[in-house]
Amino acid sequence: MTASAVRPKWYSLLRLMRPKQWVKNTFVLAPLVFAREYLDPAAVANALVAFGLFCLASSATYVLNDLHDIESDRRHPIKQWARPLAAGLVAPQEATVLLVLLYAALGLGLLLQPATSLVILGYVALNLLYTYVLKDQPVVDLFVIAIGFVLRVYAGAVALSVPLSSWMAITTLCLALYLAAIKRRQELDSSGEGARDVLARYSVPLIDRYAEMSATGALVFYSLFVISTQPKMVITIPLVIFGLFRYWYVVEQHKEGESPTDVLLTDFPLGLTILAWSGACLWALWP
Repeated sequence: MTASAVRPKWYSLLRLMRPKQWVKNTFVLAPLVFAREYLDPAAVANALVAFGLFCLASSATYVLNDLHDIESDRRHPIKQWARPLAAGLVAPQEATVLLVLLYAALGLGLLLQPATSLVILGYVALNLLYTYVLKDQPVVDLFVIAIGFVLRVYAGAVALSVPLSSWMAITTLCLALYLAAIKRRQELDSSGEGARDVLARYSVPLIDRYAEMSATGALVFYSLFVISTQPKMVITIPLVIFGLFRYWYVVEQHKEGESPTDVLLTDFPLGLTILAWSGACLWALWP
């Protein structure tokens, strides 16, 4: 009997929601830091509620995606055992019930933060289009993923009733395009065109150019933002450069990057760099 066979049902349902991927939703908290509101208990509470709502929304997106892709996941060398639906640990009917509950919880979010919930509903709608139409459209698929990160930042700004910095939006877009391009590159390099339909329209050299352009854009826009608006944060620029270099090293040498979250949680130097960057930002932006 395998270990997965003796685990309780709730564990498989939790895996279906992919809580490890909630790390991506920390982008919601960026405006809290850059607006210097992190010492205000009310602002922190609003930001955390927005973060929680986005966790529900992203989990609903993952459940819907797994329901839609269950047959293709069963043919995938990794997803056939890594995804609870494809592995037969969760029945489609159970996943559907979970999806309805997640949507219902998001509906209650309208009572807590109506304006933020509208942004999140936009994220949900965008991912519905992605799941059923846009995920097979080259280049469009990368931008949909990246826009999802921009919406996270925007939701955090709306939750605090502060304007979203144009610098922050374009930097987030470029960074997310870089991560999305690397993810596609590693899928293509490790699993070939059979991993997902859109990969047949890409090549590794093409995606490498996308990644290089996006990483350069993220660094340039972030540096311009820091130098023009937050000079004390100039100390964070070397950390950003090191983080980009380290991530690319892990991708090239360790053949990782198909899951950015896994890289972040398992590579110690990269995790330490992000913690150092966060600490430096808090120091530079201390009210």
